[in-house]
Amino acid sequence: MSVTLSRRQAFKAMIGLGGTAVSALLPAPAQARASSQGHGEEHPEHPVAPTNAIAMLYDSTVCTGCKACMPACNEANGLPSDTLLSGGIWDMPMGLNAKTKNIIELYQDQHSDEFAFVKKQCMHCLDPACVTGCPFGSLVKQDLGAVTWNSSLCIGCRYCEVACPFEVPQFQWQNWNPKIVKCEFCYDQRLKEDMQPACTAACPTGAVIFGKRTDLLATAKERIAATPQKYFENRVYGEHEAGGTQVLYLSSVSFQKLGLPKLGTASFGHYATKVTSVLYKWLAGPVLVAGVFGFFIRRNWERHEAERREHEEKTGFPDQL
Repeated sequence: MSVTLSRRQAFKAMIGLGGTAVSALLPAPAQARASSQGHGEEHPEHPVAPTNAIAMLYDSTVCTGCKACMPACNEANGLPSDTLLSGGIWDMPMGLNAKTKNIIELYQDQHSDEFAFVKKQCMHCLDPACVTGCPFGSLVKQDLGAVTWNSSLCIGCRYCEVACPFEVPQFQWQNWNPKIVKCEFCYDQRLKEDMQPACTAACPTGAVIFGKRTDLLATAKERIAATPQKYFENRVYGEHEAGGTQVLYLSSVSFQKLGLPKLGTASFGHYATKVTSVLYKWLAGPVLVAGVFGFFIRRNWERHEAERREHEEKTGFPDQL
């Protein structure tokens, strides 16, 4: 069973319980989520996708750069247009940001006529490092594979930004109560209603399609087999990278030129488990010290309040000290 803490519960635990509850519970969400993924062990290096796992397949050779997916994403997720660079005229984000969960970017070689479009959003890793690293369980890997975010559990530590190898999660720096912004496969807005994500539904050329991961992998390999000269290295990016992702890519140019990192096949959740186990181990000490101070502060405050009430009862005058 997964153990999670709200912000209020976390702060109460630190101050009221001497920090021991927090230090004991911090690693629990990650451990519980690891065992719930159904891989048979906690964060294996090479996780296996469930048979019903959903996915997107983006074929850069089919994309015309129309960007129809971008306003569709904004509308489905209630996001405002990023019009800062256009003087308030049209949506013109420079990359994924607090207003943009999905973006089409252009790669163009300055010394040749080589160019290609690329669609960027959360990769929905099979074993995501952001989920493993989140200390309070605000990021969750859902049954079909969508990585979703719960604002009521987020403490704003931004560990997910550091952990993600694709640099996807974005932080609302300008808001007084900031949120993490990332693609969630339109989980609440459309998937729960048996509809495909807004971006795949809006694409007029079929450059990005939605379905089961197994089916989309088969489709990608059929395209490669039909025209092998068309695709870079005749492989599907995301089939094995970082343990596998649920957003898959085909391209005529190097994936690195499109801004997709060159990664090994080991799960980043597997590595993140090792990092967080050390992090939480060393964090427990300072949290415990802070909790001890909080305990004495609270005890002294309660004693002061008791003395104040006793003084008022005896004298009939409020204690000004």
